[in-house]
Amino acid sequence: MSTKRNPYEELPRTKANFAPLSPVTFLERAAAVYPDRVAVVHGRIRLTWSEAYERARRLASALTRRGIGVGDTVAVLLPNIPAMLDAHFGVPMTGAVLNTLNTRLDAATIAFMFDHAEAKVLLVDREFSGTARQALALAQSKPLLVDVDDPMYEGPGERLGALEYEAFLAEGDPAFTARVPEDEWEAISLNYTSGTTGDPKGVVYHHRGAYLNAIGNMVTWSMPKHATYLWTLPMFHCNGWCFTWTMAANAGTNVCLRKVDARHVFEAIREHGVTHYCGAPIVHAMLVNADPALREGIRHRVHAMVAAAAPPAAMIEGMERMGFDLTHVYGLTETYGPAAVCEKHEAWAELDISHRTERMGRQGVRYLVEEGLTVMDSETMEPVPANADVMGEVVFRGNIVMKGYLKNPRATEEAFRGGWFHSGDLAVLQPDGYVKIKDRSKDIIISGGENISSLEVEDTLYRHPAVLAAAVVAAPDPKWGETPLAFVETKEGAAITEADLITFCRTHLAHFKAPRKIVFGPLPKTSTGKIQKFLLRERARSTDAIE
Repeated sequence: MSTKRNPYEELPRTKANFAPLSPVTFLERAAAVYPDRVAVVHGRIRLTWSEAYERARRLASALTRRGIGVGDTVAVLLPNIPAMLDAHFGVPMTGAVLNTLNTRLDAATIAFMFDHAEAKVLLVDREFSGTARQALALAQSKPLLVDVDDPMYEGPGERLGALEYEAFLAEGDPAFTARVPEDEWEAISLNYTSGTTGDPKGVVYHHRGAYLNAIGNMVTWSMPKHATYLWTLPMFHCNGWCFTWTMAANAGTNVCLRKVDARHVFEAIREHGVTHYCGAPIVHAMLVNADPALREGIRHRVHAMVAAAAPPAAMIEGMERMGFDLTHVYGLTETYGPAAVCEKHEAWAELDISHRTERMGRQGVRYLVEEGLTVMDSETMEPVPANADVMGEVVFRGNIVMKGYLKNPRATEEAFRGGWFHSGDLAVLQPDGYVKIKDRSKDIIISGGENISSLEVEDTLYRHPAVLAAAVVAAPDPKWGETPLAFVETKEGAAITEADLITFCRTHLAHFKAPRKIVFGPLPKTSTGKIQKFLLRERARSTDAIE
């Protein structure tokens, strides 16, 4: 049998017509095309795109001279400051992997991450030196310490090592040649997610996904060239939903913000002409409920992106009153942040607020750079009917799905079962193809945009000698979206107060993970002794938190 010749396959793939995708190239282009445009604003500091490029190359050079290269992990414990932006380009320029640590975590969890990632270097802001010192004392890994002494920080804190960040940069070559990966599948960053077990899972991103989601953010949001972006979203969270790289592709301006409060946000919007910002519902609710006097003088259109819990009617109305345009997105750490968007239709503007809220509160459709989003029966892997009634699991596939979980092949295999990434979120598929989440199959509580493992909180409660049984579920909260609510059955004769048990949790967990309220009493159980959490969720009205 003859084999048909395909002349199209005879054309060569060469360096002239193919290059691996990497967001590192966005910075080089921004510096070449717009060298004098302001790239970063931080208090009195102004950095142009050419200066931002030089700083990233200096960081890459300094790291390389210290032996950092392909496959090494560089951890950072930093707020939204210029050094964090430097790291998003300087670290991958060496071939190393950037691990942005959640600054709200406790020392023990951070110590686990140091060891699991085998961190070779740690950049740490003085504000978090206390936590870092405790974590390093607990960890086996002993990374090279580089202290970041941000001039905008005036609070307590100490330097932990012999190296100061700006001096470290000065060691580097401003003409360093950035390493572009030969394979775009190469890891670019590591982000830890709580998951449903005690130990966090390390989610690994690749250069291709980071590049595509950075572009996807611009396209999805219709961001004009040279947008001004305010960093209300932590850059440690999914690499700032990839906006750290988006803003270089956009050649816009990053306005840094160490701490999010209404006064500082409105001042920044007014002073710098901020056009875009992102955040969990709590951020937008804070602005809506702030003193109206704080937003006086803001007359331009501001675009806001909200994730996590669906925006309630009061938030949508409040944002519209302020002249802010709200876009609802959905995703997970495993999908580089937002991978679905509730695409708005012009006809929705004619609807009353209740119907408009219903439309805008859905998780929506896939990002342009994602190849698949649907709802499936997780056992048969068949799509559910688009009738807004039959529930299934939200699944993704495409270029903005993680490489996998670091050093955890079993969890990776399970997550990719059937050729799709399993989110663990339960949803319906509506007649127009939009996804609407109804419940969660994972025991995850999303509080202020941060994931909290209910099992981790339960494990802590069980460590108290007075606790016989414990179950933690999500309770709706007007400020945080959801907060942990603990149901506790105490041992016979034990005496413990709610305040005492909450204090106990806070000594063993990051404060945002500790329950805000504890309900004492017998827990409902099956005949085999399993706690019936669904009954507790009904008592807590947990499902209201994500409606």
